Amino acid sequence: MSGSKSDILAPQSAAKTNTRIRIIEEDEAEGATAEAYQYCRSILARQNVPGILKCFGTNPAAARMLVDMGSSLLFAEGSITRRQKEMIATYVSGLNACPYCLDSHGFFLTTQGATFETMRAIATDKLDDAEISEPERELLRFTRKVDSESFKISDDDVQRLRDLHWQEEQIAEAIHVAAAMGLCNRVANAFGLASQELLGLRGS
Repeated sequence: MSGSKSDILAPQSAAKTNTRIRIIEEDEAEGATAEAYQYCRSILARQNVPGILKCFGTNPAAARMLVDMGSSLLFAEGSITRRQKEMIATYVSGLNACPYCLDSHGFFLTTQGATFETMRAIATDKLDDAEISEPERELLRFTRKVDSESFKISDDDVQRLRDLHWQEEQIAEAIHVAAAMGLCNRVANAFGLASQELLGLRGS
């Protein structure tokens, strides 16, 4: 499911109950898929398996890999902060017009201290309107290139971040987060995952 950046944060209609490609629901899961779903609930401390994980239900090993990536990369402090990771996740999801991921990570960004206005500015690629630092703004611009034109990244692009005092490991982690979100965005969009309407809990 996709949409323009201007309408992607608009109130959504009733959530879809079906994806365009069938997923394995929790009450249908058996064998290795059921074990992967339980692994997700245990590692991520969730009662329910998120839709993006169900998209990998036909490949339990990949589902587990996604859980591990989420717990160790996206939902953990690292070389860059959780807030900065959610900024990247929100920005990339907006660039890729992914309602499911944008809603999820936009919401998570607000739980990390960003105002709704800043979240919206990041989600709609209006970085100059976001209450973030200039180094963070440049890091987001870099992740845009990672997401859409990684083959064009140059030594100068990386040096620009170094000049703003980003360390090598921080730049690397920003690349990892942007690339991981690109994967999730494309899977969610192709399967047709709808927004979970989480942002309605934090603003309009």
